[in-house]
Amino acid sequence: MKTLVFTTLFPNSMQKQHGIFVENRLRHLLKSDQVESKVIAPVPWFPFKNKIFGKYSTLASVPDAETRYGLEIIHPRYFLLPAVGMSWVPESICRAMLPRLKELIALGFDFDLIDAHYFYPDGVAAVMLAKELGKPVVITARGTDLNLIPRHKIPRQKILWAAENADALITVCQALKNVLLEMGVSDEKVTVLRNGVDLKKFSPPIDRSELRRQLGIDSKTLLSVGHLVEGKGHHLIVEAMSRLPDYQLMIAGDGEEMVALVRLIRKLNLGEKVKMLGAISHEKLKDYYGAADMLILASDREGWANVLLESMACGTPVVATNIGGTPEVVSTPEAGVLVDRSSDSIAEGVKALMSHYPSRDDTRCYAERFTWDDTTQGQIKLFREVLNNA
Repeated sequence: MKTLVFTTLFPNSMQKQHGIFVENRLRHLLKSDQVESKVIAPVPWFPFKNKIFGKYSTLASVPDAETRYGLEIIHPRYFLLPAVGMSWVPESICRAMLPRLKELIALGFDFDLIDAHYFYPDGVAAVMLAKELGKPVVITARGTDLNLIPRHKIPRQKILWAAENADALITVCQALKNVLLEMGVSDEKVTVLRNGVDLKKFSPPIDRSELRRQLGIDSKTLLSVGHLVEGKGHHLIVEAMSRLPDYQLMIAGDGEEMVALVRLIRKLNLGEKVKMLGAISHEKLKDYYGAADMLILASDREGWANVLLESMACGTPVVATNIGGTPEVVSTPEAGVLVDRSSDSIAEGVKALMSHYPSRDDTRCYAERFTWDDTTQGQIKLFREVLNNA
């Protein structure tokens, strides 16, 4: 079968980690040799590439088309007017994408189904396009698209419209399915297909002591990974360090909170205990996961946090806030512990995990339950059902 993957969340040459969880699921699906795909990953239009324009210049520098792992990816532009907000973005995307999709079909890729990722605006726009083209569409919800965006009246209405008009819905955890059910979506329409972890890419280090020496780690070390935004809670972990005198912290990521975090570190006199690593590639993250004693995730909302399984696959247990789908990921002592979202609770969670620290082999074994195989087969089964009913 031929699928068109439609999402604004997909890695590109300028944003290599952007939506990498979508790419990972697709790559494992393609390995089944039962699906052929192309990717349409729309990008907001911006006229200037000069770096003084920050993230907008990055968007302007994304190529019109590129190939990743042998997969063709097209980046059409759409207009995003900041003054209007998010309310009318699906319509803007649909207007810009419809000619490109018609062109794609005319050039020979007459896809069977639209595989859309992220409910708003992507999923809503995908349903609009599907209606215009007479194609079935499946939407995957991933987190903020259901945990946050439906709080706004107009996006919520459009999400409900898309849910009603899509042929099937996927959520990456039961918690997100529950959100849809609470919004009035039919249970039968929603399938839970959780994310997996690449157990070859993320694996325990061969010589952990040598790895720690190479990375300059000589004490009990915590690791925090994610975009530097308030919702990821890096500041809470930094505050917790004042209660953890025997630990050091490494923070991997970049983003808008960088300056605020540096100021907080200075204010708390933690300069010798907290190290800002900046953005780290997936290839190098494996080393930091394996070298750390535990990963800390202090998010205020999550669907299915991939960093948790990546850390566990490297043998490193986690301390994570008890929100969203995280309890579905951290469900046994071998995986780690769940905490409230406060610096005090995080500090206590670190102490609790260290006092009953699991075998790193057991943590790795726990992660091995989460291969991509079941997710891949679940997708194939669902897509076939949708096509049979179309």
